[in-house]
Amino acid sequence: MIHGYTAAQIRAAEEPLLTAGRPLMQHAAFALAGAVAGELAARRGRVVGSTAVLLVGAGNNGGDTLHAGALLARRGVRVLALCTGSPHAEGLAALRRAGGRAVLVTDGLDEAGGNAGPDEGSQETDASGASDGPRAGAALPTLWAGDAAAEAATADVLLDGLLGIGGSGAPRGVAGVLTAVLAQTLTDRDDPAAGGPLVVAVDLPSGIGVDDGALPTDGTVLPADLTVTFGGVKAGLLLPPASALAGTVWPVDLGLPLDPERAAVIRLDPTDVAALWPVPGTGDHKYTRGVLGVVAGTARYPGAAVLAVTAAARSGVGMIRFQGPDRVVDAVLAARPEVVHGTGRVQAWLVGPGVDPEDGEQADGVRQSLAAALAAGQPVVADAGALSLLPERLAPSCVLTPHAGELATLLVGRGVQVDRAAVEREPVRWARRAQELTGATVLLKGATTVVVGAQGACLSQADGPGWLATAGAGDVLSGVLGALLAGRATEVVEDPSVTATLAAVAALVHGRAARRANPGGPIVALDVAEAVPGTVAELLAAAER
Repeated sequence: MIHGYTAAQIRAAEEPLLTAGRPLMQHAAFALAGAVAGELAARRGRVVGSTAVLLVGAGNNGGDTLHAGALLARRGVRVLALCTGSPHAEGLAALRRAGGRAVLVTDGLDEAGGNAGPDEGSQETDASGASDGPRAGAALPTLWAGDAAAEAATADVLLDGLLGIGGSGAPRGVAGVLTAVLAQTLTDRDDPAAGGPLVVAVDLPSGIGVDDGALPTDGTVLPADLTVTFGGVKAGLLLPPASALAGTVWPVDLGLPLDPERAAVIRLDPTDVAALWPVPGTGDHKYTRGVLGVVAGTARYPGAAVLAVTAAARSGVGMIRFQGPDRVVDAVLAARPEVVHGTGRVQAWLVGPGVDPEDGEQADGVRQSLAAALAAGQPVVADAGALSLLPERLAPSCVLTPHAGELATLLVGRGVQVDRAAVEREPVRWARRAQELTGATVLLKGATTVVVGAQGACLSQADGPGWLATAGAGDVLSGVLGALLAGRATEVVEDPSVTATLAAVAALVHGRAARRANPGGPIVALDVAEAVPGTVAELLAAAER
């Protein structure tokens, strides 16, 4: 389980250690240099003779970067620091003593031409607004931003140390120019397969929303291949859309007194599944293992019902009771003869896959099932067509599973003016808004799936490959989640806050099943459903070792 923290939580945890004289910067720099050296050795076969370019801002993040550069220089790496403001004095001195070089980057304009100087927008401040650490940059030689970007683009490794948790928004001034030129240069390489520098973000990619993972609308963020983050994982590294730019996240433990119970966001890892997946004992039977009621499909969309039911059955639910039109029933029973058609006792519901809200019969079935579930306090998964058939208020044990467009439609229907693009820019914000308005747990599907629930719960999962963006994949996810809620219905009823965690488990298994279905290649939704049993077995077996 990975815990993500806000900037305020990190700063509060650092304060007593800094007051006690703990050299946190030196510890962070040592870990950063070690990570970079390891990557260089893996990529080039050796560290000596490699080239490293440092993007250095005026804050403590730049200090971490300079100290790491000094350690790399002592290991035979040719190091050039591109400073966008007056750099951390001790870090700069350490780099120079180790044989590294440093220059002050300029965009070539004087103040009369409209440039406010190299520090504009690149100064990192602490919570009080004071600048971080000693500075010394007046004596540095200058280098035009275009030439600086060219130097960086040809390096073996590029360290982004422009902004840390004290920054706000994208790099600005000359730092913004350098970032934009460099990002475009790396994107426009003639032969991307030939490779470019390994981009390592120092603590976090400069400019991302530290707390919410939002991206700036007025600047550029340089995508990282690796993020080495210090003290505690920053929440924004786990949340979309910034999570897509962080690459592999490598946490460095600095001994900060952070409380996992107060984490801003949680990401489950495979070892968490065993404790949460409903595993039957020798005394269990189909009813104690969970009965899932399903209202899905129409004559126009029978396949969605087949996919959802197949995924639920493959996830180990004890029994499935299915309701739908005759044509859909025939399709479902042909695919899954163990399914029972009709009404009866259930522990949880799955409603909406393949349901056209204009189909009166199935729409009524969804409404009736939702009303019955809410009255009985039973868990529900409301997917696809059910999202436009919801009552005004729901319970936390009801999970809504929209994608960004469906979430926008749901919010507009409740008086909130937002479109799909806005949801994609700030998914956590809008998922929280939907949770507040409905009372339900919200699972917002995407490359990084976000789950928000009762008592401020926020989880994120990014387990699936890009190939998972395919028709019917959401129906499979809803089936996996329905089976989980049915199998753990007693716990969900007793503690609805468990619902958000189970939703994250479903997203994790769904993503890993997609990878298992055809590693590195195309998949269809049914492949994912068929891969669920092996995925679950693998995760449970790993936990026993």
